[in-house]
Amino acid sequence: MTLLDHVAALLEGGDVAYALVGAGALAVHGVSRSTVDHDLLTTEPRVLTRPFWTALPADVLVDSRRGDGDDPLAGVVRFSQTGQRDVDLVVGRPGWMDGVLQRRTTVPLPGHDLPVVSLSDLILLKLYAGGTQDSWDIAQLLAATSAARLQVVREDVESRLNLLPPECGSLWQRLALPRD
Repeated sequence: MTLLDHVAALLEGGDVAYALVGAGALAVHGVSRSTVDHDLLTTEPRVLTRPFWTALPADVLVDSRRGDGDDPLAGVVRFSQTGQRDVDLVVGRPGWMDGVLQRRTTVPLPGHDLPVVSLSDLILLKLYAGGTQDSWDIAQLLAATSAARLQVVREDVESRLNLLPPECGSLWQRLALPRD
């Protein structure tokens, strides 16, 4: 069982909504980018406490960090185990990210089916993060999306932009492909 499998099993056993984000979600949506860890998203603050993770194998290191009042995230939990890829569990604040988790889909993967964020929600998360790598990721996602699906994705992203800070809409305007 991989470290990702252990973390996912505890989340599922604790009835915690979560989804694959980051490079793993990019790959599901057709963009290949390598990282050394797996990234998951939840909005459940219970996962920031050590007791939630007591059933993990003894050799798994758990580093939980809470965000402060100004931080857009409630916190992050990093899991490390020798010989395994690290797992970062990003804990978003309730609100628009709850909708991201409600719209997740399940992807069959070898050994474990995993929930993953939708393409539109992945773009929204990348807009929210707003970094240089995030902008590159959005451009790659848009380029990898079929012409037939692109308009639907644009409309879906734009229908939810009002839930994000204004700078996310400005970034979207710079990145969105020209309309036909």
